[in-house]
Amino acid sequence: MKSKLATILAAAILSSATVVFSQDVAHDTDKAAKDVGHGTKVAAKDTAKGTEKAADKTGHATKTVAKKTGHAVKTAAKDTGKGVEKAADKTGDAVK
Repeated sequence: MKSKLATILAAAILSSATVVFSQDVAHDTDKAAKDVGHGTKVAAKDTAKGTEKAADKTGHATKTVAKKTGHAVKTAAKDTGKGVEKAADKTGDAVK
């Protein structure tokens, strides 16, 4: 009888140790998942900020290029107009 009781008691102790160990593992897993989630959240925010800054810089660069292109077109149009005017004067002189 004593041996059966000792066997049952030993089995109960071993079973409780397994349950305690599994609860500890579950707690550690939960904590790790929360840490990973936090890291992902921070990375997403940083990526969003970087994307926003890049978009702002791209917009500024586009504005600058457009402004310079407009100036170059304006200058070219003036130069072309002067060339046409000179050619017209020469053509008029040749006709006279």
